[in-house]
Amino acid sequence: MTGSSGRQSDLWTADWSGRSYWLDGVPELPQTPQTLPESVDVVIVGSGYTGMNAAIETARGGRSTLVLDAEAPGWGCSTRNGGQISTSVKPSQGKLAARVGPARAREIRKEGETALNWIETRIAEEKIDCGFHRCGRFHGAHTPKSYETLARDAEHLTGSEGIEAHVVTKADQTAELGTAAYHGGVVFPRHAGVDPARYHRGLMDAATTAGAQVIGHCAVTGLDHVSGGVDVMTARGTVRARDVIVATNGYTTGATPWHQRRVIPIGSYIIATEPLPADLVDRLFPTGRIASDTRKVVYYYRTSPDRRRILFGGRVSANETDPQISGPRLYHDMCTLFPELRDYRISHSWMGTVAYTFDELAHTGTHDGVHYAMGYCGSGVSMASYLGMRAGQKVLGLPEGRTAFDDLPFPTRPLYTGRPWFLPPVVAWYRWRDRMQYERAQHSA
Repeated sequence: MTGSSGRQSDLWTADWSGRSYWLDGVPELPQTPQTLPESVDVVIVGSGYTGMNAAIETARGGRSTLVLDAEAPGWGCSTRNGGQISTSVKPSQGKLAARVGPARAREIRKEGETALNWIETRIAEEKIDCGFHRCGRFHGAHTPKSYETLARDAEHLTGSEGIEAHVVTKADQTAELGTAAYHGGVVFPRHAGVDPARYHRGLMDAATTAGAQVIGHCAVTGLDHVSGGVDVMTARGTVRARDVIVATNGYTTGATPWHQRRVIPIGSYIIATEPLPADLVDRLFPTGRIASDTRKVVYYYRTSPDRRRILFGGRVSANETDPQISGPRLYHDMCTLFPELRDYRISHSWMGTVAYTFDELAHTGTHDGVHYAMGYCGSGVSMASYLGMRAGQKVLGLPEGRTAFDDLPFPTRPLYTGRPWFLPPVVAWYRWRDRMQYERAQHSA
């Protein structure tokens, strides 16, 4: 169904949904146990990619494993993200080298490639039908200066780190993406797309088949260290565990205050269009790549796996907001890039919560006897999966569980308790700066 009016009330389809598009067509969750066991070998707090991959390892390693979640299994960002998979590590080689030295920096950067390759193998070995595809990514430059930086970085990535990347000029851009809004960009041909909800369901099936118990709607309220283990206190009672893995990422709470002080929860919003004409989708996304850009407050977008819709995501508010409010804002931004989409409506608008860290690195390790992996900084599909798997191996005492992220300092800030009071002014500033840079670049073009 199309619409020709730009009024707010005309942006929504009649069957608009505030639920993640990815959950359409995914079977209802199987019945999970309702009664807590008295004790298990391993309790995993959080049932997203991190927790499920950890559970697969520990259950197959012979450890009785219990996965707990405050909501339904997979309710969080594991079924709400954009379905884009990159190499995950945000700081450049140079910035990391200044912090940890060149050798350690190379090891950390390499883990991004390792995680991307590993998730492809995991999906194939588990026979998960989730549309994993190495479609590549187009990363657009929103200003000429950003293009110059991208071009330099692409040369370094290819020459020094062995990461495939090639530059696309503004003149050649429409062969990659049907918009004139960028000043060229870079293609990363090995980046991938996936259906995140089907991927999560496949992981859950593998974990439960291996013997793990998964219980939803059972919030963990605290951990109490006792002789020989940890008492995991929940809304339904207490479970004693020999080992605990905290895998809560953007949904970390005061139940584990040390971790909560070290991650910054950030809402990320996505819309899906109603079904579009095939020739329009082909014109806007001729290569079928996933896409993102160089704005500090980034946009990320792609076609749906069946190429019938466009899914467009980003951060559109300085404060957390309702998807009914964020939807029109994202729609406006999407139509700035693709004016042809003004004739089409929104069928879905939803959000998930990612976790940033103060040093822009993922973190994994052990604190006070409790294992953890979290802080994927918005690039977590592969890294959350990979570090979750490694956390499971660590619990089993396997040497291959070690990663380049181990033993890194996990920073926080004075007075920070997990509520990012500083985020609204920071996001507002960056959005204003992005807009000013973009408008100046357009006027000077």
